[in-house]
Amino acid sequence: MKRTQNSHCLLPDKLESSPGIGDIFREYGDRFRLKYRLHPRQHKVMYDIEHCRCGEFGTHWEICDTCGHMMKGYNSCRNRHCPGCNNIARHRWVKARLDELLPVSYHHCVFTLPDVFNPLCMYNRRVMYDLLFESASQTLLDFGHDPKRLGAQIGFYGILHTWGGKLWMHPHLHFIVTAGGINTTGQWISPKYHSKFLFPVLALSSVFRAKFLEKLKKAHRNGKLNFPRDFSSLADYFSFEQWLFHAVPKEWVVFSKPPFAGPEEVVKYIGRYTHRAAISNNRIISVENDIVEFWFKNTRKDSRWETTTLPVMEFMKRFLDHVLPKHFHRIRYYGFLSNGRARSSINLIRHSLSDRKPVGVTDEADPEGMECPVCQDGTMVTILVIDGYGNIVRDELPDPVFEQELETMNSS
Repeated sequence: MKRTQNSHCLLPDKLESSPGIGDIFREYGDRFRLKYRLHPRQHKVMYDIEHCRCGEFGTHWEICDTCGHMMKGYNSCRNRHCPGCNNIARHRWVKARLDELLPVSYHHCVFTLPDVFNPLCMYNRRVMYDLLFESASQTLLDFGHDPKRLGAQIGFYGILHTWGGKLWMHPHLHFIVTAGGINTTGQWISPKYHSKFLFPVLALSSVFRAKFLEKLKKAHRNGKLNFPRDFSSLADYFSFEQWLFHAVPKEWVVFSKPPFAGPEEVVKYIGRYTHRAAISNNRIISVENDIVEFWFKNTRKDSRWETTTLPVMEFMKRFLDHVLPKHFHRIRYYGFLSNGRARSSINLIRHSLSDRKPVGVTDEADPEGMECPVCQDGTMVTILVIDGYGNIVRDELPDPVFEQELETMNSS
């Protein structure tokens, strides 16, 4: 069964029979491992997704808080690259950001690396992505501190995405930036351009480009870059400089959207863009004859959802190209929202803006508790969790009666 192409901007509902990433990995994983040489991190991601909610990571029991119905389920892998394991982490992160919202406008800025750097990104993920974060964040901070533009410290956080709609390499940063900042005397300073834009994008692009290239050359001089076979000549610094001069475009893409309409829009945005995998399961339509069909958003046609296909081996390779290095932070905080300063800075700013209307945002539903499938009135509450080694890691059993029932369920 196949879904019809959607002419609107909303992604169609996923069919229950449609496969997910885990299904594809389980069916084609062995063939894929024989064909490609993988990094240990990619091996781990494949293993985790293949065994997610299949019993490998243990089991858990839930009970309805209304009718007492009990259910046994398999634990998820909790790998950040797994499309099925990000909902709870996303909810908790969004909830924390809600506590930091200020009664000011927010801007959405995007900084993109040119495609010419994709081969370097493939072989130097940590270095290239760190340079992207450093260059873009320093550009925004410098523009904020510039007295001709704002003369204050802004607050923002950046989210790294490395993919495009068809899973190609497309490293870019999404920033949520406060429309204004706080000066050295603790006073809130609003942007000079009011509601039109935060900073001129052409100026941002020029400074961002200069900062990134300067840092990239320094990384080369310090021997921090690896080069693929087709680019081995760039190991020579003079050749590298010549390549940067001739191959790298003069204009880089920096995009700035108009400010969000209000706090609700900010929440919708951060809930949509954080803790995402390269592709979600609901975008996958079918796998037939070793061909994967999936939805992608065509940004050249009013961001409409359209379908495309890839050979399953290429689909899996593209997905795994976006596995991040171990302990790499793909969400980072800057300015007065930087780690360790956010709480005190926010309290100071709220005091400075005490004459403005407080932020009132309705929190989204908690994804940790699903509706009871029996009474459809209560919420399922987790009462027991056993890990993949058989250890009890959470025990909230209400009384011995339920313990006996759990033993019966476990032995059946």
